[in-house]
Amino acid sequence: MEEETLRKYVEAGRIAAEALEFGKGLVRPGAKLLDVAEKIEAKIVMMGGMPAFPVNISFNETAAHYTPSPGDETVFNDQVVKLDVGVHVDGCVGGDTALTVDLSGKYSDLVKASEDALNAALKVVQVGTTLGQIGREIEDAIMSHGFKPVRNLSGHGIGEWDLHTGYSIPNYDNKDDTPLEDGMTIAVEPFASTGVGLIHDKGVPYIHSIIGRKPVRNIVTRQVMKKLDAYNGLPFATRWLTKDFPLFKVNFALKELNQLDILKSYPPLVERASGAFISQAEHSVYVGDKVIVMTRI
Repeated sequence: MEEETLRKYVEAGRIAAEALEFGKGLVRPGAKLLDVAEKIEAKIVMMGGMPAFPVNISFNETAAHYTPSPGDETVFNDQVVKLDVGVHVDGCVGGDTALTVDLSGKYSDLVKASEDALNAALKVVQVGTTLGQIGREIEDAIMSHGFKPVRNLSGHGIGEWDLHTGYSIPNYDNKDDTPLEDGMTIAVEPFASTGVGLIHDKGVPYIHSIIGRKPVRNIVTRQVMKKLDAYNGLPFATRWLTKDFPLFKVNFALKELNQLDILKSYPPLVERASGAFISQAEHSVYVGDKVIVMTRI
């Protein structure tokens, strides 16, 4: 990787780390999800980065992929909160990082399980380590706390204008003998669950990304599409578009783009076991002669 490109990845990681810590301080009973998300995203821009995806704020049994809806009035009270922040600098997604805040005071051991799993995984990350080895470290750490890793969620490669490159970092030992290579940038992302350790799509999606190009005849949809060009394929939030268009136009355009297979929408990812709770921890890492945890303060 060229030195200037690596510098941008590392800078994105630094901004993401500071934004996540800033956001953690905002997560408190009575605060609105929408206010917290928008303050974190504004902080990212103020520090010289851009959001690589909408801030995810997911509660309790929801592992990921919830961002506030337009006009969302939801407030924090006693939830187990996953806060997931992404940052890019000139397209270099060096910042994908997450933590869990237990506002209930009942799940500190669950929070520690995902944190310990992340730290155990980071200790073995180096050129030549296999993806299965990383998964084994994560699985062993979470199981030692009496919980289950979420098996159908994983970490992932990160790249230029690409939040999920073509390989996955498992959260259990899947025996994948693919080795980490010099120059890789990855996000290691353990999830620990009190349930069965499997998630499924459930709920209304407020996160989307453009996945293709086709002619669009409707003028409203064309106007929205033009706005989406700025994200260059990275995920965006429904609420971002309502700064430029009325909500009914946004919903119309998103529906049409989904029907045309131009758009992919991402519903919340929820534990299959009713009443379960999930914690998350995440860092982004550059793999080379010197391993750099880009999102560690």
